[in-house]
Amino acid sequence: MSQFTAKLGWIFTATLLALTLTGCGTTRRIDSQVQSVHANVVGAAPLQGARYRFERLPSQINNPAAGLAEQQAQMALAAVGLARDDAGAQLSVQVNARATSYMADPWGRPVLGIGMGGYGGHGVGMGVGFGMRFPPPTYYQYEVSLVMRDLRSAQVVYETQAVHNGPWADANTIFPVLMQAALQDFPNPPAASRQVNIDIPR
Repeated sequence: MSQFTAKLGWIFTATLLALTLTGCGTTRRIDSQVQSVHANVVGAAPLQGARYRFERLPSQINNPAAGLAEQQAQMALAAVGLARDDAGAQLSVQVNARATSYMADPWGRPVLGIGMGGYGGHGVGMGVGFGMRFPPPTYYQYEVSLVMRDLRSAQVVYETQAVHNGPWADANTIFPVLMQAALQDFPNPPAASRQVNIDIPR
């Protein structure tokens, strides 16, 4: 192999590596742990293409965050073929969203948790970490859940939850992605818990 050919090959490899790294730098992966259950309720309206309305718990009625979470859920529901129709609804949909911040050890495991917000509760956890840098980095746990009830029978026909842990603090970006992940494979999800990866722009 000539020196020219060897040099050309090195330049091609370096260029390809640079392009790969650049491509990785333009997106970030939101990995969610998702668990969904489709309950076969006799006489219930079909889930595919169903019309729905939102339902709130008493603790959610005067919480402004509830409206924002419902807006984010509405986009994800529309993407799987469900239509909001408050007057002609066949289903009710209850949305919960919660974010918790915590200090993490070098492996991302929580050593101190602090309630961050959302509506549906606050989480607090404590632990001990060794070999940590000071101050330890802050991580965030995001959770969303959707519960669908058949309005004729008042029985739950679909329930799904998505959870993500990571260093990202932009909740308004993360929550819509989790809604999308929670509704993946709707209305026939696998029985087992699974990981759903969604790449979004940085």
